[in-house]
Amino acid sequence: VTKGYTNVDAFSLKIPFRSLNTLAGKTEVRYISLDRPTHLSGVGHLELTTGADQARYYGTAGTINGSGIGIAVLDSGIYANHASLTTARVIANVDFTGEGRIDDPYGHGTHVASLAASNSVISSGAYTGMAPAANLINVRVLNSQGGGSSSAVIAGIDWCISNKASYNIRVMNISLGTTAVDSYFYDPICQAVRRAFNAGIVVCVAAGNFGKDANGAKVYGGIHSPGIEPSAITVGAANTFGTNPRSDDGITSYSSRGPTRGYYTDVSGVRHYDNMIKPDLVAPGNKLIAAKSPNNRLVTDNPTLNVSTGTTDPTRGMMRLSGTSMSSPVVAGTVALLLQRNPTLTPNLVKAALEYTAKPIAGYDNLEQGAGLLNVEGAVRLAGLIKQDLVNPTLGTSLLLSNPTQSTSIASETFAWGGGLVQRWNVITGQNLVTLFQGIYQSDGVLLSDGVMCMDGVLSSDGVLLSDGVLLSDGVLLSDGTLLSSGTLSLSGGLLSDGVLLADGVMAMDGVILSDSVLQGTAAAAIAMSVPANGDLGNAMAEVPDDVPL
Repeated sequence: VTKGYTNVDAFSLKIPFRSLNTLAGKTEVRYISLDRPTHLSGVGHLELTTGADQARYYGTAGTINGSGIGIAVLDSGIYANHASLTTARVIANVDFTGEGRIDDPYGHGTHVASLAASNSVISSGAYTGMAPAANLINVRVLNSQGGGSSSAVIAGIDWCISNKASYNIRVMNISLGTTAVDSYFYDPICQAVRRAFNAGIVVCVAAGNFGKDANGAKVYGGIHSPGIEPSAITVGAANTFGTNPRSDDGITSYSSRGPTRGYYTDVSGVRHYDNMIKPDLVAPGNKLIAAKSPNNRLVTDNPTLNVSTGTTDPTRGMMRLSGTSMSSPVVAGTVALLLQRNPTLTPNLVKAALEYTAKPIAGYDNLEQGAGLLNVEGAVRLAGLIKQDLVNPTLGTSLLLSNPTQSTSIASETFAWGGGLVQRWNVITGQNLVTLFQGIYQSDGVLLSDGVMCMDGVLSSDGVLLSDGVLLSDGVLLSDGTLLSSGTLSLSGGLLSDGVLLADGVMAMDGVILSDSVLQGTAAAAIAMSVPANGDLGNAMAEVPDDVPL
């Protein structure tokens, strides 16, 4: 036994291969999973383009800046002496890599932490993070080379659950992942994330950078673990092209698309895929500038990532990175703002506010963008209207103090909120999602994705009801901005990450994609895909306006 956990019913073990079947046959063993290696998923206009600058003024007792909220960053460490992170806001440090250090020699963790919570010291506030007054908890699970293990990530999550009260850990960011093989129901990192969710921690995770193959073709089904976990807020990467208005925004070519492809194998040898809609939403993630730890490996190996700020002071160094690793902390910082505005929000209500107020991007389907592009202004405004005295509310109880205007203006452009919530296999809409308390907003083990449509038009799952007036939205948003009328999902020519061609594959109402076991069309034997383990898609990325994610 190499690791035991306090809040997760699991052990990390080293066993001889010949003993595997014997151990698996024991009745007290639920599931065995490899301790798979983890890897990284991987502008100052963030406040403007997301609407965070407007949300700062929505507080009733001070500026909305994340003050008092603890954000745990599970990554490669944090350089706490960086000018953008000082004033003792890194309030706790712990290392699970075995290297016995808490700094950031790799460079990824400092950048991630800065996007979530950097102050306005550098370049007159040009690179301010989403929650500049939030506290940071440095949970080091990636080593000096940027590598780690599932067991280290689980240990980090376990520590956060145990120390939630000590540091007011309300948010956790995991900008890393491992190959999604197991169903989320068995995946050990997903199970740990679920424990954190049940403990009241909002968990933001990167979707992954497997949205295209080496030839530049779109890939569907590339969400990695723990992005496949239903309780997590899985974040994809949007490209703002450096402008504040949203009219030119798009999804980066590398951002992983759904559906989730974790699976379990039954006794007959048949694979059953999860096939849920992910990501949950997208946020800016391309060419974002944030804090740099001194002499880190990323910049040493890739000097072009360095950003000059007119000084050689190592405490003021900045760098540029791209990837869903960057998008996730943008959302994590936003969550801190929502919780400061309304501390009573459950993880489900936080997720609902983010999704309902998001802006769908024309030209992309729900498997690429989830509910749409992050809207901080709308989400914080909505969070402030949700009643804080909801004690054991029943279905249909009034949820809001008053009804909001369901639109946001950013950079002289006004857009309507998407008004939808991502479910397992569909998207639901309806004003009752915000005006009335829904069963899926409970905090006792219920997931926001629990609602499914029954034959009588009532949305329910295991007794978790949604109120009348909630619609199925006719299925999934297509890339031309229209909705399907039959509840089926049809894609032309997407390649799933296991080599299955989703050519006009149909997603049935139970979430089963009919092309799971059959390669459609005439290309059955010719389809193959290879993506390097580090997520670097090579020279093909240089031909599009996306940076190579690191």
